[in-house]
Amino acid sequence: DHGATVYDYTATRKREGPNLFLKGYRGYLQADAYAGYDHLYEEPDRGIVEVACWAHSRRKFYEARTSDMPRAMTALAYIGWLYKIERKARGLSSEDRRALRQRLAVPVLAELRVWLDRERVSVLPKSPFGAAVGYTLSNWAALCRYCEDGDLAIDNNGAERSLRGVAVGRRNWTFFGSDQGGRTAAILTSFVATCQRHKIDPFAYLRDVLGRVAQHSITKLDELLPANWTPATE
Repeated sequence: DHGATVYDYTATRKREGPNLFLKGYRGYLQADAYAGYDHLYEEPDRGIVEVACWAHSRRKFYEARTSDMPRAMTALAYIGWLYKIERKARGLSSEDRRALRQRLAVPVLAELRVWLDRERVSVLPKSPFGAAVGYTLSNWAALCRYCEDGDLAIDNNGAERSLRGVAVGRRNWTFFGSDQGGRTAAILTSFVATCQRHKIDPFAYLRDVLGRVAQHSITKLDELLPANWTPATE
């Protein structure tokens, strides 16, 4: 609800990065099943609730189709059904979206769970399809959690898309030069991505704000955030 896309830089993928960034946060956290995040959900006092990503689960079944086409395509059909429900949910209020999911998606999830449990005993656990089933069932509660709250998404594709520019860009810049350079890049990328989110020209925004921030009241800096920004009059 703050309307911002925020990037954070860490020198490594170690747990200290998420720990510091999420210090004091309580609520839902949606991410892939990277093991480095597990401790965030396992400490009940933190109050962080895991929400998993159906796109990651779908990808594993998609990759399994070359070795077990019938089963993989059945799984993809179930997941496609869930995404079809999400297309119906677009534009609805949070409460209406939750109600739609409870009415339509929850029964599909229940049917999919029964099917996965049945097929699991018929395949090798380390086969591509068996690994996809194992991944999905081990994250099942978190995968179903999006049905609890209409503000949650079925996947974290939004975050994945927002990182794509960084992944493509680093082929060109290769190095930030220093940790400070990485932190500066994260701040600038946060402003640019938030401008894009609000359909604001990032160059026009930065040119305007950097030209007047020194004279702007420090108690009113929120006025210069992209979500609140009004260009200065000539």
